[in-house]
Amino acid sequence: MKKSKGRIVFEVINVIVLSLLSFACLFPLLNILAMSFSSSTAVAAGKVSIFPVEFNLYAYDYVVGKADFWKSLLRSVERVAIGLPLNMILTIMLAYPLSKESTSFRMRTVYVWIFFFTMLFSGGLIPGYLLIQNLKMMDTIWALVLPAAVPVYNVILMLNFFRGIPHELEEAAEIDGAGQWRICFQIFVPCAKPSIATLMLFSFISHWNSWFDGLIYSNFPSSYPLASFLQTVVVQRDMTLLSLEDWQSMSMISDRTVRCAQIFVGIIPIILIYPFAQKYFVKGMTVGSVKG
Repeated sequence: MKKSKGRIVFEVINVIVLSLLSFACLFPLLNILAMSFSSSTAVAAGKVSIFPVEFNLYAYDYVVGKADFWKSLLRSVERVAIGLPLNMILTIMLAYPLSKESTSFRMRTVYVWIFFFTMLFSGGLIPGYLLIQNLKMMDTIWALVLPAAVPVYNVILMLNFFRGIPHELEEAAEIDGAGQWRICFQIFVPCAKPSIATLMLFSFISHWNSWFDGLIYSNFPSSYPLASFLQTVVVQRDMTLLSLEDWQSMSMISDRTVRCAQIFVGIIPIILIYPFAQKYFVKGMTVGSVKG
């Protein structure tokens, strides 16, 4: 079809506006990347924009050139490998019964409010620490995984998605003799792939970026996850974790260059995983439901 002049003008303006908005979103990221590859003097002088000045890898050498860094990396991988499946299994098993109507699950509303209450109030930092200590979980992976095993916010999101799945699917499965376990994992879960992919990404980011619990529940740097290690060594510069060679290398870098390197080291796994989850985001929230 031949485009009218108004349509052509609209598309040109649309491309220009979207390009400017895209650049506005990318500029801070490119600026941080450029600073991580630039010298400390160039960064301090404000000479870095989106291209590195006096290109070097000192910041990355400092961040990744430590044995403790790789130990903390493996700790974070272990945390994600255990915490992510645990989060998703518990989220699905909680969201499925809570998505039922009150007529078939009379205590549904009570349980929903109980879980919602935990989003607003908690036992506090000191009781949580004493609990982990008394359970002999200090410096273990379980101290990082079990307290966050049930992400209530994710449960609510999954609950609402399950409630949007046509009830006719469940009725048809019940007529064919399927039980609740089979209905949940063979009907509801396949229909919920877009939602599950989104919640998996949320859980992954939560585990990967969490640093405070690692500092609280770990007595030794060897037990730190990656985020806690970077927070302690790079940001706070804990002197007990730095050797003489480390202090000598600090003269070649600065707080800003190291922090920029820290940001990109932390988001590399997210950048690698996101393209694989992207296909589930663009399908919509009703893929696999009733057709026709």
